Amino acid sequence: MRNFYEDQNIKRKVLIVEDEYINREILGNILMDEYDVDYACDGNEAWEKLAPSAYSLILLDLIMPVLSGTELLARIRNDPNLRSMPVIVMTSERDAEVDSIKQGAADFITKPYDMPEVILARCERIIKLSEDARIIRSTERDSLTDLYSREYFFEYIRRIDTYIRDGKRDVLVLNIDHFRLINEMYGRGTGDRVLKKVADTINGAFRSSLIIASRPMADTFYVYCEHDEKEKGVNFLQEQLDKTFGDLKVRLRAGIYQDADMNIAPEDRFDRAQQTCDRIRGDFLSSVSYYDKDFHVKSVYNERLIKDVDSAIKNHDFVVYYQPKYDITGETPKLCSAEALVRWKHPELGMISPGDFIPLFEHNGLIQKVDNYVWDRAAWQVNEWKKKFGFTLPVSVNVSRIDVFDPQLEEKLRKVLSDNGITEKDLMLEITESAYADNAARVKEVTEKLRSEGLKIGIDDFGSGYSSLNMIMNVTVDVLKLDRSFVGNLKKDEKSLMLIEIIIGIARFLNVPVVAEGVEDEDQLKTLKGLGCEIVQGFYFSEPVPAEEFEDFIKKEVEKNDNN
Repeated sequence: MRNFYEDQNIKRKVLIVEDEYINREILGNILMDEYDVDYACDGNEAWEKLAPSAYSLILLDLIMPVLSGTELLARIRNDPNLRSMPVIVMTSERDAEVDSIKQGAADFITKPYDMPEVILARCERIIKLSEDARIIRSTERDSLTDLYSREYFFEYIRRIDTYIRDGKRDVLVLNIDHFRLINEMYGRGTGDRVLKKVADTINGAFRSSLIIASRPMADTFYVYCEHDEKEKGVNFLQEQLDKTFGDLKVRLRAGIYQDADMNIAPEDRFDRAQQTCDRIRGDFLSSVSYYDKDFHVKSVYNERLIKDVDSAIKNHDFVVYYQPKYDITGETPKLCSAEALVRWKHPELGMISPGDFIPLFEHNGLIQKVDNYVWDRAAWQVNEWKKKFGFTLPVSVNVSRIDVFDPQLEEKLRKVLSDNGITEKDLMLEITESAYADNAARVKEVTEKLRSEGLKIGIDDFGSGYSSLNMIMNVTVDVLKLDRSFVGNLKKDEKSLMLIEIIIGIARFLNVPVVAEGVEDEDQLKTLKGLGCEIVQGFYFSEPVPAEEFEDFIKKEVEKNDNN
């Protein structure tokens, strides 16, 4: 592989330090075709010429006046800016050769200089080794903190694990909260001082005979050390930062994987500690979090669900179930609509509970993909039933908070209707009232647009949040759907009964029906009917079922209509 000097056609610079003129000329003639040669007649003159990166190699005679080669070599090795500069000593004394190597010389050339090819070969080899070592050093450590880079950090861990198998090891991930704001508010110079202080304090904070640390990212530190009370170390580190920066309020959080599993890769150990650290992001009451196996299993499971969303949609692993809604205003309940509810039949994991994936996807935004899929499948099913039974059954679908903020929501819904040959009356939308709490103005804007196009809007889980009454004062809707907790507490809590009465009264005032979900027994049904509730759904009639099973409810309703 070519290097900088070869790419730029630049000669490396070599310094010959030799007090005898003839010897200087001989060496110069040997090297000048390959190198840019400079000369010094004694150690003192050479010392005045030296500066970091001034020379790629020094050829040093040991016996000289004023300042000997041995003394100059000692000076070079004691200077942190010069010690990496390679030195080849020139001597005819065997003992001096050995001593020079021990003192830091890279190689030696024996006098007299009667083998030019050997001298050139040794110079070339030493320069290459030195340049390679310099490149390695530059990538081995972070230039600001002098901690190991990520790649070298993990390589050192592998070596430690290979040679030191006894004892427990702890894995720590330390993160500076809102570090970006420190840079923006106080400048990068202050940010760099914070990082340097953390790095300098780590070795003192975690008192261990074995500790290595890394800064793999701007505001994150990795620590690998012997098993000890790490929380005390984190607290000590925080105290040092408080003393140093005071009002700046530099706050650390730590994820700790104690007694880490040595049988898994170092990267995986730190991933677990990182996940643990991320759990308390933004939590100002907790600064230290410990790895929990159950949490890790759940995290891996969630990642699998996230990864499989697109394939589940493509392969129709998401299956739409339907739960019937009955109008109970007459003598006998009458099937009037249904709610579309998604289920996931995973080809490997089996049936996945909606409680596992819906909250997860609502949190990360993937629920939008699932909702769009359910809308399309439900609309297709409504049309299929219409063609098969000559019976139009409206189906309600959920509109998540993230859907409300989708600028293409209206366009997507229009496409769902047109692609599946149904009308606005066939597909009802249920918007959770919590979406209103997020952005009341947007919910009002969206509902007005959708209702102007003929779509029916219902408030789902009405009464579950603080914004319910405020919402119906500002947003025109077509249905109020009671939060299921009211129905579930009918027998236990008189307050629930009173609240249902109040909500039904509000619905009458607004001239909209009330839907009660979660109806499980006849007593609940009779109570709700007595209170004036118009529509119910729940296990009393049926749990959510696949489309083919739901057809039995349609057939019974068609038969009743035919008989009448």
